[in-house]
Amino acid sequence: MAQPGEVANATPPAAAQTHEEARPAGGETRRIPADPHRPAYQLKRTLEGHTRGVVSVKFSNDGRRLASASADKTARVWDPFTGDCLHILSGHTEGVNDVAWDPEDRYLATASDDKTLLLWAAQTGERLRKLEGHTNYVFCCAFNPAHGSLVSGSFDETVRLWEVKEGKEIKHLPAHSDPVTAVDFNRDGTLIVSSSYDGLARLWYPATGSCRATLVDAAAPPVAFAKFSPNGKYVLVATLDDTLKLWDYEKVKAVKVYRGHKNRMHCLFGAFCVTDTKGKWIVAGSEDHSIFIWGLNTKQVVQVLPGRPSKDAPGEGHCDAVLAVACHPKETMIASGALGADCTVKVWVDEALAPS
Repeated sequence: MAQPGEVANATPPAAAQTHEEARPAGGETRRIPADPHRPAYQLKRTLEGHTRGVVSVKFSNDGRRLASASADKTARVWDPFTGDCLHILSGHTEGVNDVAWDPEDRYLATASDDKTLLLWAAQTGERLRKLEGHTNYVFCCAFNPAHGSLVSGSFDETVRLWEVKEGKEIKHLPAHSDPVTAVDFNRDGTLIVSSSYDGLARLWYPATGSCRATLVDAAAPPVAFAKFSPNGKYVLVATLDDTLKLWDYEKVKAVKVYRGHKNRMHCLFGAFCVTDTKGKWIVAGSEDHSIFIWGLNTKQVVQVLPGRPSKDAPGEGHCDAVLAVACHPKETMIASGALGADCTVKVWVDEALAPS
């Protein structure tokens, strides 16, 4: 998720090196000793077609497809294993900020600066219906994994719940005092988390609309992103002070802190990678054009997928700020998307086997 509308730029270097050598911005070489217990992601393919920045990427729940959202007013559906573009979803009149799959991968939802959400048939790319009600940019959306209702967040500072089959708004939460930057359901659909530039991440009961908990740092930096962990016990929160934190929301306490990436301007996604037999990772993009991977428990940077300062520079990495990342639900695969000087989706794969 970028800033709404067109998206800004950033700067850094080289190609998709492994854990032995990575070159984040500033020109310095970061050497991380080779270790069979570290990830070793390398570029598998680059997906081209978007004409402006790519601000969200999401794998389908079965892992067979990948959706991307762009400031070029479209979303695209790809085969991540071949790189083929399966559908172009055109219908919004302004940039698309987010995309989401329903639990059975039958539908896609897109959220746009045109203040609407659109629902699409995932198999055909057919536009099914428009969801209207927000009064400013719709910045984020997520499906309930239990029964397929949809939650959205907007620059109108509200969180809204929708019944997608009828296209009706079923709940309206005056959730924040600044734009809402992310929304997510926990795995059984009994809680929603929302984040905002107001410095808060809040948990809500969707059935009642009441607030379960508020997560806030003492300095209350703007919150760019929030997402439940796969087990539903924690919330990953990104703030615009170059920081990711893992919160235990029962204790209302940050239990892990991840640093090293650059994040001061844009709403960068974070992701959990739990499919690698070598370990569990936290993945996030960076405004220096690179992608950072941390050990979930160790909090240490275990790999950097470095970017490039420009398209003409050597290497395989992105050449603009990386906002979008997603981890495959079954494979050791990461998808990423970057802003307007780049406009590509990249697929990264770790094909190195863990020691037996």
